Formats: sequence, C-alpha cells, structure tokens
Amino acid sequence: MRTVEVSAAPLAALAAELDEVAARRLTAGEERARRLLAGRTVWNVSAAEGGGVGELLRTMLPYARDGGVDARWLVLDGDAEFFRIAARLHAVMHADPGDGGELGPEEMAHYDRVLGANLEEVRESVASGDVVLLHDPATAGLAPGMRRRGARVIWRCHLGTDAPDGILDRAWAFLEPAVAQADRVVLSRPTYRPGFLEADAVRVIAPSVDPLSPKNRRLDPTAVSRLLADAGLVGGAAVAEQGADGADRPAEPADGAMRAGGPVPPGARTVLQVSRWDRLKDMSGVLIAFAEGFDELPEDVHLLLAGAAVAPHDSAAADVLDGCLEIWQGLEPQVRARAHVACLPTGDREHNALLVNALQRHAAVVVQKSLAEGFGLTVTEALWKGRPVVATAVGGIQDQITDGTNGLLVPDPTDLHGVMTCVARLLAEPAFAERLGQAAHDRVRREFLSDRHLLQYVDLVDELL
Repeated sequence: MRTVEVSAAPLAALAAELDEVAARRLTAGEERARRLLAGRTVWNVSAAEGGGVGELLRTMLPYARDGGVDARWLVLDGDAEFFRIAARLHAVMHADPGDGGELGPEEMAHYDRVLGANLEEVRESVASGDVVLLHDPATAGLAPGMRRRGARVIWRCHLGTDAPDGILDRAWAFLEPAVAQADRVVLSRPTYRPGFLEADAVRVIAPSVDPLSPKNRRLDPTAVSRLLADAGLVGGAAVAEQGADGADRPAEPADGAMRAGGPVPPGARTVLQVSRWDRLKDMSGVLIAFAEGFDELPEDVHLLLAGAAVAPHDSAAADVLDGCLEIWQGLEPQVRARAHVACLPTGDREHNALLVNALQRHAAVVVQKSLAEGFGLTVTEALWKGRPVVATAVGGIQDQITDGTNGLLVPDPTDLHGVMTCVARLLAEPAFAERLGQAAHDRVRREFLSDRHLLQYVDLVDELL
C-alpha cells in the first residue's frame, strides 16, 4: 500500500460556515473525538486516490487531523487483474453487469492474494485498538486480517441500488465472507442493506460536501466568468486564473476541452449535466431529451454536457463519450448549434474542481438524469450552490430532493419528456426556480455538510470503543 499525505485543515473555518448551534455541536464533537481516539490511529483504505471516495477523504481527513485525530490514508497496490475484478464489483453493486466477467473461485483467489500482500505491508503499522475504515468493495477483503490484528473494522460501502436483482446478488455472494467480519457496515441508504447483515450491524451515514473545498467554495460572478472563459467552455476573452495565493497563473490549455458544439455563447441560459462518462449517468439520454424537447425551449437556452477528460485506459468512459458525440453529429443543425459537449482537463485537480464549481454556478438549470445512483453528490453540490435542479428519483437523490420544495424529481429515470418538461418549467418560472434554489441551499446546510458527517463517525467510533 502507499500512503497519501494528509495535512490538517482548520475546523474553526468549517465552524464559521455553520449556525451557532451547529458550530457548538461540532466543537463538542471535536473534544469527544480527541478523548476517544487518544493513542489510536484511524486508518482509511481506498482502492484509488481519485474518484468520489478520494474526494470525500481529501476533505474529511484534514478536519479530523486538525481535531487531534491521527487520521491516515492508505491506497491499495494491485495488478491489472485485481482492478478489473474491483471494477466488476463496483458495476455489479449498481446492478450493472459491467464487463460481464466472472466473480467465481478464481477471481476470489486472486482478490484474496492481492489483499493478503497489501495486509502484509501494514502488518507492523496497524495496532490493536486502532480503527480501520475500508472503503468500497476493493478493500472489503482486508476486514478479517485487520480484525486479527485487533483493530476495530468498519466497511464503508458508497455504492448501492434500489433495484436488487440477481446481478447484485453476485457481488454480495463474493463479498459476504469478508463483510460479515467487519464490526460495522456503513451504507448511504437503509435500503442498501443485504439480507445477510443484521440491522444492528449497519449504520446509515449519508455523504457530504465540504463548503470550503475548491468544488464548493464561494465564487463571485467575475471568478466564474474568468474560469469558464479561460477553459473555453463559455465564449469570452480568456484571462489568467487567480490562484489561492491571489497571484495570476495560466489556466490549463483549453485545446480539446470542447468536444462538440464549441463554447456556450455568453449570455445564453445553460442547462447543465456534469457527471462521469458513465452509462448509468445517461448523458446520451439528456442529449436526446434536449433534441426531442427543443421546439418547446426558448431560443437563448443551450445544453452543456460536461465530464472529465477520458483516461487512455478507460474504455467504458470512452464508449459513453463516443456515443454522445455520435448522437450530437446526427442532430438537426439548429439543435447542434445549441448543444455542447465538454471534457474538463484533469491535470490539475484543484483547477478541475473549480471548473465544476463555476459550471454549476453558471447554470440556469442543473440536470442529473441518472439511471441508478448510490447517493449523487453532483446533486448535493448543485443544491448547495442554490441552483434549481431536475433529477431522476433514484438512489440517494430521493433523500436530497423533495419534489416541488427544493428541486424537481422525475419518477421514471427513462422519461425523457418528463425531464424536459421540468426543465422548461424552471426556465419559464424564474421566481419558482429561485425559491427552489434557496430551499436547496438551506437543506444542504442543515443536512449534508461535513460537520454532520464527521459527527456521525464520532458517534460510530464511540459505539465501537
């Protein structure tokens, strides 16, 4: 395993974002955590440094360290076959067959062999009484070995689906021997609990967003315009981006950021979906819905689909992106002129996060047309920014949006007409859209910021120790 360095981030800065009651609760939780975990290490183990899990750890662990907790982050080592098995498990946990490969005895033997080697690397580091948080299916097989070391083990599964079937059963059959040995299992929704786990072994902890992270911190309109112009996402003169120290620095080159349609014109109202290039995010469905509802939309409305630049080895993402580009090519010329596809540069993690932040703040309406969703942090991010959101009622999106109160939900995730009807309503009723956006921001402040997330883990550790 390799170590990801974690620096402290001031909890006081997070507390300053909260109301007085929440801030006092956070301070009390900090003191309790320091007492509970004195002399212990909290190990977090993930399959990768990037992705949604990496983003959560990158924001949560610095706060824990500032609170006096020895929080550390380890990333698995593995060969290509191990990560193919992990990716297969990840897909199947969403009831998606993925690459269609096996999850049988040979795969189990390889999985256990790689994790055994990882366990050996930290044998002298993890002490009895430490707390180990294992994130997602790739790490679950470490639970028995960590328990033998005397650690208290929590398996945190960030995945799940509301429609369990035979595909999902394959993943649980593979994972059950290890997961059943964890002291506690943390899920994002109660409906994600498999039958072999008793209810008292499971805790439900929703993810959160950090209001001070590059993806979610405040950006004034000038900064939003500058970021989007620099990246070539919205038309306008490109200028240097201002770094965290206040000094100008060149933005990443915009070449290739727009894959279709060119920059969104300045002054256009943008309907945005920003997601991974993942079949279950249904970017192609959003594009088709826009085309089918095009005649009902005002002439100043443009669609922007934005995802991260596709890594050379990620054939699944490349297939989704290529499918969107093929659909775009087949659109009527007047629709193509108002539909845009972008791949956001990933060479600078902070810059990528700032671009997502700027896109969400720039959008007139944010869409999340997922076919399945574990929780849906892109929805949380847009809600935090006070944007009116149209999303499909799948997974954890249902726990974030109350239809007509802080967003609009489409019950059937395949309902293209329903999505565009909701979008058109928000564009036609700006006062209603603004009310939804304000309610959305307020709900995230109450329920989905880092303070609540941290305190729930303090409660969980208190149970175990």
